[in-house]
Amino acid sequence: MGTPKAVIFDVGKVLVEWDPRYLYERLIEDDQALEAFLAHVVTREWHFQHDAGRPFAETSAELSAQYPEHESLIAAWGPRFNETIPHTVPGMPEIVRELDAAGVPLFAITNFSGEFWRAWVPHYAELFDRFRDVVVSGDEKLVKPDPAIYALALERFGLSGPDAVFVDDSPANVAGARDAGIRAVLFTGAEDFRAELVRFGLLS
Repeated sequence: MGTPKAVIFDVGKVLVEWDPRYLYERLIEDDQALEAFLAHVVTREWHFQHDAGRPFAETSAELSAQYPEHESLIAAWGPRFNETIPHTVPGMPEIVRELDAAGVPLFAITNFSGEFWRAWVPHYAELFDRFRDVVVSGDEKLVKPDPAIYALALERFGLSGPDAVFVDDSPANVAGARDAGIRAVLFTGAEDFRAELVRFGLLS
């Protein structure tokens, strides 16, 4: 297959930490109430609609109609979404900088709301300015592991599958990338990922 020449990153839980708990533990003092709110109201399934391209104004109105007693907490999700991403994943900014310094083209495919992405990514400009392009699912209305999002990304990035190493924390997304012909690895931490990059000849 030859040697890969580019790296395609997932964003959440690979480059940056993400969990709604970081926001709502500031707003809900009772631990039992917090767990119930996260499990039954602002669920991952509900948020997935944003990644798929639905605007927060629509999803929040629907959810508030279903849970009117939580309207103010639901409303906080949009304007305070950045608080669900508290910091980068340890060791990953260093890897990005090293790859960039070595001239390795960097890209990303992220399941992320387009409106939330545009409000958030300027705060991490030092990291993402090193990327040549990012495919954001909410803007494309395609989400991983849909085969179409990998095909779109490869076309936009000017790559064929074997040209790239893709890293994601989701086994399903890794499998989807492999089905698209991309060399893909499951993210378990920066140290293990660095070892994979060395194995692929992208870092020394």
